[in-house]
This record gives sequence, C-alpha cells and structure tokens, in this order.
Amino acid sequence: MKTRFLILFLLTCHIIHAQTDYELVTHTLNQFIIGTQYNYPDSIALSFYPDTRMFLYNGTDSAFHMTSEEYAALYSRRKHGIPNNRPSKITHIEIDEDVAYAKIEVDIPYFGNRYHDLLLLKKILGEWKIVSKATSATPIPRKPEKLIPKPVKEVVISELNHPWSMAFINERDVLIAEKDGTVLRVNLETKERISIKGLPKDVARAIKIDTSKFEKGVFPYSLHGKTASFNAGWFQVLLDPDFEANKYVYISYAAENKERASTTKVIRGKLENNHLTELKTLFVAEPYTHGLFHYGGGMIFGPDNKLYITVGERNFFEYMNPELPVAQDVKDRRGKVYRINPDGSIPHDNPDYGSAAVKGLYAIGIRASQGLTIHPETHDIWFSEHGTNLGDELNILQAGANYGWPNVTTGTYRTDYKPKSIPNATYTAPIYYWSQTVAPTGLTFYAGHEFPQWNGDLIVPGLSKGSLWRMKTENDQIISAEQLFIEDPVRIRKAIVSPKGQLYLLTDEENGKLIWVYNENN
Repeated sequence: MKTRFLILFLLTCHIIHAQTDYELVTHTLNQFIIGTQYNYPDSIALSFYPDTRMFLYNGTDSAFHMTSEEYAALYSRRKHGIPNNRPSKITHIEIDEDVAYAKIEVDIPYFGNRYHDLLLLKKILGEWKIVSKATSATPIPRKPEKLIPKPVKEVVISELNHPWSMAFINERDVLIAEKDGTVLRVNLETKERISIKGLPKDVARAIKIDTSKFEKGVFPYSLHGKTASFNAGWFQVLLDPDFEANKYVYISYAAENKERASTTKVIRGKLENNHLTELKTLFVAEPYTHGLFHYGGGMIFGPDNKLYITVGERNFFEYMNPELPVAQDVKDRRGKVYRINPDGSIPHDNPDYGSAAVKGLYAIGIRASQGLTIHPETHDIWFSEHGTNLGDELNILQAGANYGWPNVTTGTYRTDYKPKSIPNATYTAPIYYWSQTVAPTGLTFYAGHEFPQWNGDLIVPGLSKGSLWRMKTENDQIISAEQLFIEDPVRIRKAIVSPKGQLYLLTDEENGKLIWVYNENN
C-alpha cells in the first residue's frame, strides 16, 4: 500500500514538473480567477508573492493601492463557494525566461465596467507567482438591443396621502410632504416613516362647499354640497443648501385664517430630532381669499442661493379678475414668481417694478405654476405652467419677465372672458407648449448612471391622464418629446432624482406611491 502511494506521489510530481511554463502560469491565473469568482481568499493569496503591491481601478486620475493580503481579505465577506457575477477570462500570456506578463478581462455588470487586470508574474523556486497587478476599466460593450433604455416602475412606498414633494437628506433618508396628510421622514430601506412634529397649525384643509355663501365663480356650482380640499394642503418641502450645517427646512403650504379664506405661505424651521423648531414665516401671498385653487407653492434654491417661490393667481374662472388682472398687477401678490433671501429678506438686485410693487417680485403673468428645476449646464431655472383648456407650458425664468397670463395664453379660457389690452406690455413666450392637456407639475432634469442616454433630458410628470414625458433640450429649446409608460399611466405630482442619480416619482392619489424607475436593460 505504501509503495502504491509513493508511486502515485512521484507520478504526480513528474506530471507537475512536466508541465510547461505556459501551463503553470495559466494554473496560477486560474487559481486567482476562481478565488475572486467564488469568494476563496486563500486561493487568491496563494496566487501572489506575499505582500505584493497592486493598483486597483479608481478613476483615470488617481491611484488606489493595497497589498495582496488586503485584496484577498475583501473576498472573505461572503460565504465561500457563492458565485459572484463577474465573468473573467485570460486574454494574453507572454513569457520571457522566468518573467511573464498576462492580461485578464473581467466584466462586473453591477458597475457597468469591463476591467483589464495587467499582471506581472515571476518564477520563484519553481513556482509562478503574481508579483504586480494594475487595473484599468472601460464600459462593458452592449448589444444593440441593450443600448435602448427600458424603464420599469417599482413601488417603494405606498399609502401616502396625495404626496406633493420630496427632499433627500441622503440616499435612503427623505422628507415627503403629503398634500392632504402631513410631512413625513421616511427610510427608503426599512420603510419606517415618522411624522414631523412642530408643523404650523394653519394649514388649509377640506371644506364642505355651500356655493350660496360665496361670490359667483369662487366655486363652480357643480361642487355644491361636496367636501374637498382641491389644491389646498402641504406643498413643497425643501432643504437649505447648507442643511448639513444649519438643519433648515423650508415648507410652502396653503394657509387659512379664521374665516377659512386661504393663501400661499412659506415658513422655515430647524429640523431637530424629527421636530421642526424655530419656525419663521418668510412669505405670505396676501390677500387671503376664498376658493381652494391655484396656490402655486413651487420652491427652489437657485445657483445664487436665493429662494424662488411660485404663487398662483387663485381664480378658477378667468372672469373673476378685475379690469387689471391680478397676475398683471404688480401691487397684488397673486400670479407671480418671487425671489427672496433664505431668511425672508429681499435681495437688493431684484427687478425694479416701482415703489408701489409688492416686495420680492421677480416675474409676473403666472396662472398656476408648481414645478421648478435647474438646467444642469446653463443653470437657468425652468418652470412648468398649468393652462386652462390646453395652454400647458414650459418656461425659462427671467428677471422682470411677464409670462402673459391671462392676456396671452397658448390655450383657451373656461368662459367667454376677454381681457382688456394692457398698453406697452411685453410678454415672454413659452419655451414649449402642448397640443393636449397635460397639467405639468414637479419636473426635473435627469442625471445618473441608470439611464446614461437620458443625461441632461427633462423629465416632466403630468396630473392629467397620468402622462410622463422625457424631453431632449438644445440651446434652450425642446427638440424632442417622448411619452413614457403610455400603457401604464398614473397621475404623477413630482419627479425627482436622488443624490446618486436614481429617478423617483410621486403619484397624486389617496393611496399615493413613491415609485422607483429603473432600467431593465442596465
């Protein structure tokens, strides 16, 4: 028996020694590959000469290095034998005496990269060991069908009460403002939701409508006896640009007085332990009026760190306007865009509308604007605008501009209203308008790795018929428009991109949802 084992051992040694250097180098490389593919740190370590220095891919302008032992330890985190999705193959081996040079190609779909390991090997005491490793990377080449984005929706959070807006504290921790509910802090991983305390008590809520108590047109007669909030409630929740340091949160909402008349209001508070403290009123779009329509409420911090606020004209029917329409009257706060400092004070470089104009005025002629976003290259502020019968628009915000409502519209009126001409008025035309009713709301420019073909495109959700649009822009113009999810429409209030480039949607429903849009072809 001992003789048989001795013969087998000697035969094995002869076979190993009989292997060519090319075969031995290949064996070492495969030992390394198997270790990385199936989480065997010992197999990886045995492929290297002890304490070998390697340089891993970390971008083209940096060098990220570690020892072979540190690298092998990375593969001890998962259970041994569990395959990783990183197909690898040897693409080149070149041997010169006791030194070899080799290339390994590694695809890691999770990162979207094809990595090229460049390896230097040395024959030491009859064994080939890796003595140096450097890695480069390029995007994984895709088949033609994989180059076409395939957006898919996945519900992350449900049972939200008509969510209106969302702000990312970080990639998993968000604030969500529910129009008919409250302001929530939600963990997107654990799904835990916490109601923020310390909110103002004067938020406008649903009322039972008695049209006989109001001037004709404040509420359509068809709403008599119904109870509803319509456009009232919580609107935009927005973090201060320096939130990490000051913890300031800004909220716009419909505020009501004792007579249950209402208007658009903006407050600021400090978020501490899920409690809003140090509340300060920054802006009130007086006068308070009856009716629950067209508050606006969109907010954004511009590249100049100023706070921009949209306020709707508040009229359901156009004939409710006086001879000089409220959106055209610089003495009236309704139907405007405002620019203020974060503390509520007025910037000295705002447009000059005259001494009688309301403070903070930046642009006029607005009907009902809710969505604001910043172009990633020009840094212009783009905003969406609701029309009546058609007339939905996209505009670029300009200091001192007059966007025309109600004297100029790309749609029609709800009645036979004919506004009186305003002498010497100059109106700014929209960048884009639809030939159908969309009711565009919380738009955003896309930037992320999930849909690389969409980078720089405008994502515009619509309340009407649940439309969602992807629009390509060039030189401040819309050059193409694609409607997404035509066969699966849902009423959408807000589109937002996370800090890491993930696209989310908020649906405007009683059972509102936060939806993640991902690329099935990624």
